[in-house]
Amino acid sequence: MATRTVTSSSRTPVWRSTVVLKVAMAISGLVLVGYLVAHMYGNLKVFAGQEAFDEYAHHLRELGEPMLPYEGALWLIRIVLLAAIGVHIFSAVTLWRRSRAATGGKGSQRYASSKAPRGSQRSYASFTMRWGGVVIILFVIYHLMHFTWNTIAPGGASDSPYERVVNGFEIWWVVLSYTIALLAVGFHLRHGVWAALASLGANTSQRRRRNLNILATLVALVIMVGFLLPPFGIFFGLVG
Repeated sequence: MATRTVTSSSRTPVWRSTVVLKVAMAISGLVLVGYLVAHMYGNLKVFAGQEAFDEYAHHLRELGEPMLPYEGALWLIRIVLLAAIGVHIFSAVTLWRRSRAATGGKGSQRYASSKAPRGSQRSYASFTMRWGGVVIILFVIYHLMHFTWNTIAPGGASDSPYERVVNGFEIWWVVLSYTIALLAVGFHLRHGVWAALASLGANTSQRRRRNLNILATLVALVIMVGFLLPPFGIFFGLVG
């Protein structure tokens, strides 16, 4: 009987193995979470007034001078973020396609129960991870066009970062769209933080699993609420 010889050319490269992709997705995701925390801190400076907020935005461009050129540090941060986003999306899409292929196009369905007929081992956040990711990407593009590139100006254009933020968040539909996007971010973070830490080996017991759930929920809530405070503060007249 003929036997099949597996050659090195037919094997999946190590860097594309499922384990490596899960670790890469976890690390890149945690890098993005760290950026979100830093960005949230900067956004909260809007409560300190226009001078403090605009000065903060200006100093970000001077960060690292004179060793780095003007905006040099910002470009390094952008490159790291783009790399993290690229790795995260590539890993997610590759793992999703493998899951679909392994289950005959049905994805990672779990067994049903009377309490959870859509899959007893899956949360609402895990069901919305992919669509949540699409919403987040679209929101990031809009966010950059509004607050960074200054190419769109709901509420009125301005060279002042503070005025752009205030002008935009005085409009109800801008606040509503921002809120919807942040809800998607919150669900994504809730499941993503848990999955990332589990992929890195933190889910080793029932107690640790419970602690991971608490930590993931806290991280998602802190970031979501922290990002929503400025728009609602502006909309209700606490800032401006």
